[in-house]
Amino acid sequence: MLGRVANTIYWMNRYLERAENYARFMDVNFNLSLDLPPNEEQQWKPLVVITGDWDLYQTKYDQVDKVNIVNFLAFDEDNPNSIYNCITNARENARSIRPEITKEVWEQINALYYLVKDGADNKRYKDENLRGFFTEIKNGCQLLYGMYDATISRNEGWNFGKLGQVLERADKTSRVLDAKYHLLLGSARQVGSSLDLIQWAALLKSVSAYDMYRKKYGKLTASNIAEFLILDTEFPRSISACLIRADQSLSALSGRSVGFNNNAQKLLGALKSQLEYVDINDIVTAGMHEYLDDIQRKLNEISSAIYESFFAVDSNY
Repeated sequence: MLGRVANTIYWMNRYLERAENYARFMDVNFNLSLDLPPNEEQQWKPLVVITGDWDLYQTKYDQVDKVNIVNFLAFDEDNPNSIYNCITNARENARSIRPEITKEVWEQINALYYLVKDGADNKRYKDENLRGFFTEIKNGCQLLYGMYDATISRNEGWNFGKLGQVLERADKTSRVLDAKYHLLLGSARQVGSSLDLIQWAALLKSVSAYDMYRKKYGKLTASNIAEFLILDTEFPRSISACLIRADQSLSALSGRSVGFNNNAQKLLGALKSQLEYVDINDIVTAGMHEYLDDIQRKLNEISSAIYESFFAVDSNY
């Protein structure tokens, strides 16, 4: 497979996963804001910080409020990571590799594009429309994932797509967990309070982990939630589970399941092993923010190594 085609498939799936995650974060946060005191900056600023686009936000908006942040994250054409731009980029990528995907996948990506375009054109960030819009984005992406898995042969293209999807998912899980530890609580006095528990429950719901967490642990505690979202190997949105799935696809693409054939495989294997041989007490002792920041840095290094190992070699095509 040509490097440019593989790169397009990889990023098409990353864009789709990113859009779905943004819809998740905002949907849960909007619902959470109905039950919390009216401190809009404390409730909404972390969503922008999670995405890494806080500096860009500050250049465009003078104040932090729900309307501005929803517009920025969902519809703003100047924000390269907005839902609108992610879906638009995914559609353009899909169009350029149309022979590599099925009719069902192409039509669903088109449907998502027109959904978000209609939302942008009609300013659907009004309160009465927000929840429905976010739900449609989430359901549309989930439907697309099902179509992709059910209709695409397990070939190189499928593995590149799955690799992009789960690396993006691991990154977003780490960021939303980091935001809870660093930004959502107003002071240390709130730890263990009813507000604290509401926020932890909202975090779990934002990654669809609430039911599976309660089934495994029952009581909501910070250390158990962190353990579940970082180290659990069975929950599909945990960082460890994402790395296991990424390693399977990368091994298939590299032609080697033991050891490594390229730097991407080496870096991914090292990070996966790091999480396999650590427990949550080690992470808390080292510092949760520092540990999650290190994971995000290593995920970026893996992404760069994937480009160098698979995509850059065919850059002349």
